[in-house]
Formats: sequence, structure tokens, C-alpha cells
Amino acid sequence: SPVPAEERRLRDKKHLDDITAARLPPLHHSPAKLLSIEESIAIQIQQKSAYEEMQAKLAAQKLAERLNIKMLRFEPEGEASMQYREVRDED
Repeated sequence: SPVPAEERRLRDKKHLDDITAARLPPLHHSPAKLLSIEESIAIQIQQKSAYEEMQAKLAAQKLAERLNIKMLRFEPEGEASMQYREVRDED
């Protein structure tokens, strides 16, 4: 006798539960979608530039660590440079 599709699917799922504990991870993101070539190229260029920028920052950080360079704030006149003079009228 033919088994309905829903019942067969449940039976197959139960069989898989019996023979393995492996589970597929839950889908957190939307499924894949088709992109045009132009969109794909634009995304790849954007990702490449972000990657190169991150690599440059990392290289600069490693070089600074290797050369033991400390980046400090430079204030030639100290805190006095931040204070403004009062303007008084001579009247």
C-alpha cells in the first residue's frame, strides 16, 4: 500500500534520528540568492578594499610593535594651548 508523502518524510526523519546524532545547524541567514555579474564585482571590489585596509592597519601595528614606537599625544604648549584668552573691550 502506498504511504503518504508526509508520513514517509516523518518516518525517514525518525530513522535518521535513530541512526545518527548529527544535526544540521540552524539557518541563521537568508538562503543564497542570485546576483548579477555587476553586483558581484562591486561586492568583491568592496570586500577587497576592506581586506587591504585591514591588512595595512595590521602591518602598521606589527611594525610599530617591532620598532617599539609609542604613539603619544603631542602638545607643545601643554594645556595652555587649550585655554582661550578673554577678549576685553577697552571702552
